[in-house]
Amino acid sequence: MTTSRPEITIEGSNDGVTWLEYEFKYKPGDLKRRPRFVAPHQPRLDWQMWFAALGNYRENPWFVNFCVRLLQGSPEVLALLERNPFPQSPPRYIRAVVYDYHFTDCATRRKTGAWWRREPKGDYLPALSLRGENGNPER
Repeated sequence: MTTSRPEITIEGSNDGVTWLEYEFKYKPGDLKRRPRFVAPHQPRLDWQMWFAALGNYRENPWFVNFCVRLLQGSPEVLALLERNPFPQSPPRYIRAVVYDYHFTDCATRRKTGAWWRREPKGDYLPALSLRGENGNPER
């Protein structure tokens, strides 16, 4: 186990300026979303995302493939998520950022409704887009 909680957020954009987060079913994301209990079940994707956050995308080639499927708008992959911020059509760009998540204290939760606070740690995956008709990722 770790003493901090690094979490990868995946964001999409159509213009490279405004970025919207994809929301997972079980991992932290929205700071006001209550933690979910799933024991003894380990949601496979959310669990793998936690392991991926302990390394980098080069050590987790499945992660890049996952992001490509988001760019392609794969219904099977989107079904693994809680919320797709691009319901009409997939975004033009995808990127991933790592944050350290921490629980808030009781006073903060009462005042703001936030269960979590997060600190940005840096980029995990630079922005990707699809190029040409073959759908190969472009950085």
